[in-house]
Amino acid sequence: MIPFLLTTLSVFLALIGVYFWLDYRKGKKEWRKEISHMYNDGEKRKSFLVVLGAKFDQTESARPIEEKLRAANIPFTPSEYIGALIVTTFGVMYALTSFFSVPFPMSLFIAILLVEGGKRVLFYVRRNKMKQQIVEQLPEVCRTLANATRSGMTLTQGINLVAQEVSEPAKGEFKRLANELSLGVDFTTALRAMEKRMENKEFKLFVATMLIQKKAGGNLYAVLDEMSQTLDERKLILQEIKTMTAEQRFVSYIVPVIPIFLILMMNNIIDGFIDPLFTGLGLILLILFVSGTILTFVLVRKVTNIKV
Repeated sequence: MIPFLLTTLSVFLALIGVYFWLDYRKGKKEWRKEISHMYNDGEKRKSFLVVLGAKFDQTESARPIEEKLRAANIPFTPSEYIGALIVTTFGVMYALTSFFSVPFPMSLFIAILLVEGGKRVLFYVRRNKMKQQIVEQLPEVCRTLANATRSGMTLTQGINLVAQEVSEPAKGEFKRLANELSLGVDFTTALRAMEKRMENKEFKLFVATMLIQKKAGGNLYAVLDEMSQTLDERKLILQEIKTMTAEQRFVSYIVPVIPIFLILMMNNIIDGFIDPLFTGLGLILLILFVSGTILTFVLVRKVTNIKV
């Protein structure tokens, strides 16, 4: 009898202990929630740099940078972009000082030049690549618009459908066009603004077709369907040309890099190897070398840039 009573009492006390423990956990959780709302309204704490960057992104000075990044399809905020430039500059400067024995003032100057040049090349390449991707999506856009008009939709409704159906980066441009039209912007004005942003021959043809059909009427479905087939064939021809000139384009990138790399390596092996370049005659030779390298790159790119 006594062991049974002791066992029952132990189980009862254990249940009471579990109950009070669960009640304590619940109260502790509510207390933490109240303290969190009291100090930061439930949000996680942010570092000083993140807060400063977020404030800078909302200023007028950040608007041109944001527009530039958007046009180049670079998924950075203005503050992240500036931070990346600073980090890259110091990283290049450290590499020049540590691996190529370039003295500090000169390494900083060269790093700034390299980062500035690389930034301009990056924006140029990304901007042209985004435009090229939109042009490659034009056949799909034409087919979507053709099917929309064939089913009885208006051009504005077809553009809204394109903004929903196609993928990036064409989706963003047509979504912007659809928003402008919904705000009451004239159809011709909105299309001309889009054409100015693209600056491409195929896109100009697409805009001209849309505007002519909008004014004169006619079988828009047949025109857009024919245009989609023509653009598909043109894309195949351009891809074949790009494949045939791949070696020459690769050489145009290698030619400027090899001399610069060799000079830096020799400076790492022989102390003061590049010092004569910053004398009177050396500066003239350096300017001639840089000019010749740039001219070689431009000429090779011009030869391989076959327009159809």
